[in-house]
Amino acid sequence: MKGTRLTFSPFLRFALLMLLCCTTIASAQQTSTHTSNQASTLRVGLWTLWHDHEITVAPASGGSTGLRLCEQCAAIPFASETTFRADGNAIAFDGRRAASLWLAGSLSLSTHSERISLPYPVHLMARGGVLTMAVTMPGERYVERVVASESGAADSAESLKALSIVVRTFALHVRHGHTEYDLCDATHCQLLHWGATGREAAAHAATLSTAGETLWFHNRRVEAWFHQNCGGHTASSKEVWGAKAASMPWLIGRTDPYCTAHGVKEWSATLSLEDLTRALATQGLVAPGWKTLTVARRGESGRAVTLMAGATAVSAEDFRLAVGRTLGWNKIPSAWFEVSPQGDGFLFHGRGSGHGVGLCQAGAAAMAAQNLDAAAILAQYFPGAEARDETSGLKWQTISRNSYRLQTLDDADRAYLPEIDQSLAEARARSGLQSHGTITIRAFRSTPEFRSATLAPGWVAAFTEGNWIATQPLRTLAGRKMLAPILRHEMLHALVENVSGPKTPLWLREGLVETWSHESKPAAPTPVSKKMSLDEINCSLAHPASEAESQTAHVAAQLHTEELLLRYGRAQVLDWLRNGLPTQISAAQLH
Repeated sequence: MKGTRLTFSPFLRFALLMLLCCTTIASAQQTSTHTSNQASTLRVGLWTLWHDHEITVAPASGGSTGLRLCEQCAAIPFASETTFRADGNAIAFDGRRAASLWLAGSLSLSTHSERISLPYPVHLMARGGVLTMAVTMPGERYVERVVASESGAADSAESLKALSIVVRTFALHVRHGHTEYDLCDATHCQLLHWGATGREAAAHAATLSTAGETLWFHNRRVEAWFHQNCGGHTASSKEVWGAKAASMPWLIGRTDPYCTAHGVKEWSATLSLEDLTRALATQGLVAPGWKTLTVARRGESGRAVTLMAGATAVSAEDFRLAVGRTLGWNKIPSAWFEVSPQGDGFLFHGRGSGHGVGLCQAGAAAMAAQNLDAAAILAQYFPGAEARDETSGLKWQTISRNSYRLQTLDDADRAYLPEIDQSLAEARARSGLQSHGTITIRAFRSTPEFRSATLAPGWVAAFTEGNWIATQPLRTLAGRKMLAPILRHEMLHALVENVSGPKTPLWLREGLVETWSHESKPAAPTPVSKKMSLDEINCSLAHPASEAESQTAHVAAQLHTEELLLRYGRAQVLDWLRNGLPTQISAAQLH
């Protein structure tokens, strides 16, 4: 993900070798009495609405791809473009047939004039001549993609944080009814665009800052939903889903003044009797032959609850879904409508969009615009519920200090505040830089939780992105005498990223952090590091294939940076950090 700063320095590599020996013990000691069904990965249906018959797969640029004929079989590498076709309940490819296939590696997939690249495993199945595809991806990456897909231009940081918590809660605790995968990529579950939306960076920041958080009500995990626009009043789960909805006191209907702060979203549609008859019959709700349509009962929010299609009673929400699935989701956006005969059909006039239960995205965006935070947004739409750590059920504490705040689940972490203070002071003194805004340090309870949240590889002790730092347990780092140097390193990342410009190369940012992190010069460079071009260093820093490659790239970045400092001086290099390097600075000039 663009902007990510993973710290792979030689010092941290050595530190993690010591850290790993105590990880199992520390994790065992921190096991919660709560049980969790949190999944580190989720199986997500790919292109579930398309019902594709074939798909073409090729290795993505610079990657490799392999396939397995069974889940435990050895991978068979293939380097050329291959087409997989559903043939009854089997998959045909290259003159062969298989009941199902597992694809892994860097994948480029194309079908129905759409092409995407995925770094995740894909399970291919066939049912009645139609392909079923399931992508196994990290749970946090799923949340991030859904937030990027479901959010809009009006959203800002706090409304996106609230949405990410609701999306994660929905994914983990609502029954979705699929057999081949956990969730689909359509609005039946949560919309997920596999291509770019333009909101990836903001979604990534919101997901990362709320990593692992879900909604809880009185010490129990809950189910949560969201919708686009409530029209000024949310609906209770019982109002919309009736007897099918269990008792959910955190999902009550209530007035929402934020949603209508800029006016009520109204809509109207005229639909023919023929189209409506087809929609209701296709979904098995009402047999053809009815002529009249009226609202028989409304709920406390004002939404229609029961309709009469002729003499047949039908749920208004089922009616809305039937029309959406058959005629298009823009026809009847919500169940809050009036209906009257018009010509050979019916005129609908309503307000809002979506089922109205849970978080109203329009209202949440308006609350964030009024400087209300994610906690206040969640309190508005899920009264009595609050965000807690999914694994433990504990609530994140925020301890505010001068220029930084510590987020922790363990009150004992207060004991480490003096070391954190010292680390920030040393980072400022060594770099000569000052922080702009507050640095956030989130200390995870266990190494597995840290890795699940950040998706950092096993040799990483801490992770920094912008002003946000994630660490493995402070208790573990302190016990191995690594807390102060690791935090100093991360503080340097935060300070450097704070002032670096958009054109500043990654090797210079990493090189400055490495240079200021160490009191002595790095070990003699390897021949490889001396030969690496700046472009090669950038590539290896951004996407290291191994710990060794990462170490080599960091050493090379530090050497180049030290040469710049020696040749041009600190003031000039800091100016380049802010404004970008001149074009005449090249690898050849730095040797």
